[in-house]
Amino acid sequence: MLAQGTSCAIINTGSKQGITCPPGNTAYNVSKAGVKVLTEALAHGLRNEAGANITAHLLIPGSTFTGMTAGNHKEKPPGAWTADQVAEMLIEGMNAGDFYILCPDNEVTRETDNKRILWAAQDIIYNRPPLSRWHADYKDDFAAFLKS
Repeated sequence: MLAQGTSCAIINTGSKQGITCPPGNTAYNVSKAGVKVLTEALAHGLRNEAGANITAHLLIPGSTFTGMTAGNHKEKPPGAWTADQVAEMLIEGMNAGDFYILCPDNEVTRETDNKRILWAAQDIIYNRPPLSRWHADYKDDFAAFLKS
């Protein structure tokens, strides 16, 4: 891609689970956290590579109904987006020059996603237990944080 000298983009598909790491699917969370870190490093490297005309982007879809996620279901769940909706948001984000292309869905708004991500980062800053969003002692605090 570097040798061809033309504008091009690398798009890696991450997951909100690779950022907030909800309990219950650790292997998936780890793999998607790895995609996030790899893509961040790739974008940094390309940004500092002389002559590189390549961008890297991290697509972070919400609930999306695809053949892979459908399982035995024929109908799209009401909360899920279609793959076309995610693709449209990807193109909009790339056109805006965004690296993190965080997609909402029909149940979770961008504002809610932002607060969940911020809460997860603040576990470190405030020395809360890991994954405090799902910790009984922090349930009310998290609910209040979401409402603020």
